[in-house]
Amino acid sequence: MQLQPVEAEFFQRETIVMAKALLGMLLVKETEQGIAAGWIVETEAYKGLTDRAAHAFGNRRTARTEVLYGPPGHAYTHTMHTHCLLNIVCQPAGTPEGVLIRAVEPYIGIELMEERRGLGMKLHNLTSGPGKLTKALGIDMTDYGSSLCERPLYIADGRAVEQIAAGPRIGIPNSGEAKDLPYRFWEAGNPFVSK
Repeated sequence: MQLQPVEAEFFQRETIVMAKALLGMLLVKETEQGIAAGWIVETEAYKGLTDRAAHAFGNRRTARTEVLYGPPGHAYTHTMHTHCLLNIVCQPAGTPEGVLIRAVEPYIGIELMEERRGLGMKLHNLTSGPGKLTKALGIDMTDYGSSLCERPLYIADGRAVEQIAAGPRIGIPNSGEAKDLPYRFWEAGNPFVSK
């Protein structure tokens, strides 16, 4: 299979639209150990300045969030509870919004993913969470700010998703009314969606 990064135009969408458009796309990371890739099956949208759950809420601008204020199609990696998480910047420069990749379905490099996550792990548990998938694919803080239209970390064309489900985001209990917004999207019935 020939893997090609998508064009920059793919990322020029409104944040909620982007969160849905990413479902079914292929998230790829190339490393010296090999290629690991998975179909994106779960995302969460973060609406920046007005979204209490977003890192840029109220125009918070720090060294950590700086990439969010840049052009779309770049990686915003950050650590939470010792895990690296991957977000995709998806608004014009100056509008700090992004989409968290919550889960992927393993597709290429499954043995490599198992090695990174620990042998003997059940396949459905390999990439069914935002910290699990980054570890399995070899995504880390060195990917911060990288273009997702270029190797080694990129989005490639995917597959059709028949049904998209929506609901509140996970793990943001102290974000006021934002905790109930239906900004989480997933491929209905996919066993790799986080629990």
